[in-house]
Amino acid sequence: MVGEIAALAPSVFVKDAWLIALLPFVSAALTLFVGKRTPGKGSVYGITAMAVGLVMSLGVLWHFVNNGGPYEANVSWFQIGPLAMQLGEYVDGLTAIMVVVVTAISLCVHVYSLGYMKDDVRYTWFYVVLSLFTGAMLNVVIASNLFQLLVGWEVMGVCSYLLIGHWWEDKTNSNAAIKAFLTTRVGDVPFMFGIFALIFATGFTTSNIQVIGRTVAEGHVSSALVAAAALLLFGGTIGKSAQFPLHVWLPDAMAGPTPVSALIHAATMVAAGVYLVGRLFEVFVHADAFVLQTVGVVGAITMVGAAFLAFVQDDIKRVLAYSTVSQLAYMVVGMSMGPAGRTAGFFHLFTHAFFKALLFLGAGSVIHAVHSNNMSEMGGLRKKLPITFWTFLIGSLALAGVPPLAGFWSKDELLVVADETGHTVLFALLLATALLTAFYMTRAVLLTFFGGYRGHDQPHESPKTMTGVLIALAGASIGVGLLGAPQLGDAVFGKWVFFEEVEKAVFVPWIAGVSVAAALIGIAFGWLVYRTHTERDPIRRLGPAYTLLEQKYYMDTFYMKGIVFPIRDKVSAAVYWINQNVLDGAVNAMAPLTKLVARVVNAFDRKAIDGVVNGVAETAGFTGGLLRYVQSGNVQRYAAFLFAGVVIFAIIFTRV
Repeated sequence: MVGEIAALAPSVFVKDAWLIALLPFVSAALTLFVGKRTPGKGSVYGITAMAVGLVMSLGVLWHFVNNGGPYEANVSWFQIGPLAMQLGEYVDGLTAIMVVVVTAISLCVHVYSLGYMKDDVRYTWFYVVLSLFTGAMLNVVIASNLFQLLVGWEVMGVCSYLLIGHWWEDKTNSNAAIKAFLTTRVGDVPFMFGIFALIFATGFTTSNIQVIGRTVAEGHVSSALVAAAALLLFGGTIGKSAQFPLHVWLPDAMAGPTPVSALIHAATMVAAGVYLVGRLFEVFVHADAFVLQTVGVVGAITMVGAAFLAFVQDDIKRVLAYSTVSQLAYMVVGMSMGPAGRTAGFFHLFTHAFFKALLFLGAGSVIHAVHSNNMSEMGGLRKKLPITFWTFLIGSLALAGVPPLAGFWSKDELLVVADETGHTVLFALLLATALLTAFYMTRAVLLTFFGGYRGHDQPHESPKTMTGVLIALAGASIGVGLLGAPQLGDAVFGKWVFFEEVEKAVFVPWIAGVSVAAALIGIAFGWLVYRTHTERDPIRRLGPAYTLLEQKYYMDTFYMKGIVFPIRDKVSAAVYWINQNVLDGAVNAMAPLTKLVARVVNAFDRKAIDGVVNGVAETAGFTGGLLRYVQSGNVQRYAAFLFAGVVIFAIIFTRV
C-alpha cells in the first residue's frame, strides 16, 4: 500500500528523492565488491553517486524555489499489532536544503580525498565507508518516520567509528573512535526512549513524524508526556551534536583523516542532532516552556565554554573542532527561541556547512604540506601555500561573521531573533561568542600563515584535486549567505525553511553594527596578541585560567577518573570476582551436588521403589503358589477340602 500527500504537483525529483539517499549505498556496494579492480581503486563510484545526488537535490530544491509544497510517500513494510511499520520519504523545504548541503559537501570531500588519501593502504575501504556515512545522513534527512530515521542515525554512528579509527594501528586513533562511539551511544539511549514515548502517544499505531506532530499539536497528548519525550529526544542531540556535557568526544575525533573531519563537522553526524530538534519541533514547541529553556541553557553553556577551549589548542583541527561545538550550540540556542529561531538556526547550519568544510579541508591542505597538525610547527605558510591561505582566510572571516561573507548573515539573523523575542541574556552570549570566535580564528590564521616557519619538512601547495575544492567552497562561503539577506529583497531561505508560517527576515542596522564591531574587536585583539608570536604562546599568561582551559575544565579527567577507570578497574574486577567465585562457584558446586542427588535417587530407586515392586512380585508369586494347591483341578482333593471345611465349620459352630 502506498500513501501520498502533496500540496502541489511534485516534480520527478521530489517523487524520487529517496533515490538520493539510495545512491551512496549503491556506490558503497560497488566500491566494496569491484573497487579494487576498477581504475582509481573505486573512488569513481562514490564521486559519481554524489554528483548525481547533488543534481537531483538541486532539482528537489527547485520545486520549492517555485513555491512548491511538501510531499510525502510511504510504503507499508509490515505490521506489529496495531503499529504499522513503513518506509517512506517526507520532502519539504528543510529536506531540500539538507540534501543539497549533504551531497554538495560530500562531493567536495570525495574529490578532495583523491589527493589527500592517495597513498593510503585502505584507500578503497575509506571510500566504501565514506559513501555509507553519507547515505546514512541522507536517510535521516528524508525519513518520514522515526524508525527509519533511527536506522540512519545508528548507521552513522557505526560509520563514524570506522572512519575516526581508520588508522587504527595508532592506539590514539582507536581510542578516539571508541570514545566517540560510546559517548554518542550514551545520548542515543534517551533518544530511543523518546521515540517510544512518542509512539506510545499515538496509541502504538504509527511512528510517522507528521502524524505525531499533528497529534501533539492538537492537544491529544498529555503535557507531561510531551515534555518527557522532548527532553529524551534532546538527549540524542546532546550526544550527536556534541553539546555539554557529552561534547568531549568531538575534539578527540580529530584523530581520523581530515576529509572525515570535514564531513562530520560540516554536513553529517553533528548536524543530525540539530536537524532532529528542528524536524520534531512540534514536540518541542508544544511542550512546557521549561523544555525550550533547558535547550537554551545547554546551548548557551556549550557555546561559550567551547569557544574558550579553542583559545588554548595547538592542534589546528582541534581549534576547528571546538569551533564546531560552539557553532552547533549557536544553532541549538536558535532552536530554543521558538519558530523564528528555528529558521535562523537552520540558516546558520546551512551557511556553516560550507565555511566549516572549507576550514577543515584548508587545515588538511596545511597538514598535507607540513606533515603536522600542530600550529607550533607551522607559520609563514601564506606565500608557500597561497591558495590554501586565501581560501582559509575567507573561511575564517566567514566564521568570524565579517560581512558580506556567509557567516555574517546567519549570525546576524540569530541576533535579531534573540532581540525580537526578548532573550536578552542569549543575545549577549551570542554576541560574546562572536567576539571569542573572531579572536581564536585570528590566532589560528596568524600562527599558521604568518611569522617564520617553525616546521621541519619543506611545505608545498596541495594538488589541484584539493585546491580546486577549496576554491569552490570559498566561493560558496562568500555567496550562500545572500539567500537569507533581507537587504536584497525577500530572504528566500525563510520561504523554504519555516515552521507553520514564513518568518520574515528583518535587517536591524544597530544589531548588524554591534555584530560587526564584535567581530572586528576580536580580530584586532587577536592581531595585537599574536602579531609578533614567540615560541611561548601568549595565552599562557592567563595562568590558572590557562590551566583550566588546557585541562578542558577537567571534564575528561572527571569522566576518566570518576566513571571510566572505576568501571574498568574496580567495578569490572568486582564483577569478575563475582563471576569467578559466586556464579562459577555456584555452577561448579552444582556438579557434585547433582552427583550426590543422583546417587541418593539411584539408591532410593533400587532399595525403595525397586524393593516395593520386587516385593509385590514375590508376594504375588508366593500367594500364587499357595493357590495353586487349592485350584489344581483334582476332584478328590476338592472333596477332601470340602469335607475338611465342613468339619472345621461344624466344630466352630458347635462350640459357639
